[in-house]
Formats: sequence, structure tokens, C-alpha cells
Amino acid sequence: MIESGARPLALVTGASRGIGAAVARALAPTHDVLLGGRDADALGAVAAGLPGARPWPVELTDPTELADAIADIDRLDVLVHSAGIGPLGTVEDSPAEQWRQTFEINVVAVAELTRLLLPALRAARGRVVCINSGAGFTARPGWASYAASKFALRAFADALRAEEATRGVRVTSVHPGRTDTDMQRAVVAHEGGEYDGSRFLHPESVARAVLLAVTAPPDADVTELSIRPAPR
Repeated sequence: MIESGARPLALVTGASRGIGAAVARALAPTHDVLLGGRDADALGAVAAGLPGARPWPVELTDPTELADAIADIDRLDVLVHSAGIGPLGTVEDSPAEQWRQTFEINVVAVAELTRLLLPALRAARGRVVCINSGAGFTARPGWASYAASKFALRAFADALRAEEATRGVRVTSVHPGRTDTDMQRAVVAHEGGEYDGSRFLHPESVARAVLLAVTAPPDADVTELSIRPAPR
């Protein structure tokens, strides 16, 4: 049985790198953290530097594996959805399989993991944080499938917030602008530009926004946070 002990329990998906790893590090001083992801070795490396953290390797798009993985979680204080993919391409160049895979990982897996964990979240009056994107507000040319998935993720969070309000579960959408991650490197390469990470948000800055939502006092419900790189 995976239970919260003296400290609250958090589960962070996509925790092997980027924003997910930064969120895990931000939560670790006050929470026991389950590090969700596919790469057990990478998760182990993150866990090694975080007392109270442990790898939680799982394929989020496999319903059977997912159900087995959460079976022992009876109480969960924080659920952070940070796993996601960002394929780019025009509508003309984006085949059906790209759309299916993008929605499967960015939306369907989020909805199913949350659904399975609702009893544990309700037991703790927990917090759900969806790492969205600026693309969850505006669809740019060449970003159709990714932006559509992020619009859908925002709709999911809005509906969940309304449904769970009387049960004490709070839901926050965090919309970072461009962030210095491996995904951003792929975006810049796709655009044909030269990568300069100093132009973008640090993952730790996004993690601080997540921490703000998670640690908000009982009289404050942080529903949506939009973060952009400061002008340089």
C-alpha cells in the first residue's frame, strides 16, 4: 500500500526531465514524491537526489498497466500532469496517427489517470495541476494537433474543477510560455532556428508556479496561471 506518512504524497508524471523533474524537486522538501515516467533509470537518477522520492515507472497510455500502478494509492495530496508530447506540422502534413497519438498522451492518459485516482484525491482533498501551454489559448500555424490537445486539456481541467468543487479537490491549469527543455530544442530545430535557452523560461520558474497552486491557503483557489518569459 502506497500511503502518505507524516508528509503529504505527490505524484508527478513526466518526472524524468524538464518541467516534471523541476516540479518534483520543488515538491520534495515538503512532500513524498512518486516520479512518474517511462524510463526507470532516468527516474532513479532524479530520485537519488531527492529524499522521500521514488520512481513510479508506468506506460500512461496502457489502461491495464495504469490501473495496476495506482491500485495501492489510497490517498493522494497532489497530482501533477507534466507528461506530454509536442509534435508540430501543418494540417496538410499531420496524418491521423499524429493526431491520435497527441490526444492519447496529452489528453486521454491525463483523464484516465485522474479518473482512477479520484478516490485517493478526494480522501486527501487534494490538488490536481495540469501543465498546459500557451498553445492552450492560441493556435499558431503549424501547431494544430498540439494546440488542439492543449485546448482539450484546458476544457478537461475546467470540467473537473466544476465537478469536484464540493468534494474539496482543487484543479489548476498552468500555461507556461516557451521553456528551456528538450521539447523546446525540438521545436526550435523544427523552425530552423539556433537554440538559445536563455531566451526561454527556466523549468524551475514553472515549478514555482505549480508550488504556488499546491500551497495556496484554504481560502484561495488558484484556477489558472499563465507564465511567459520576461523581456530581455
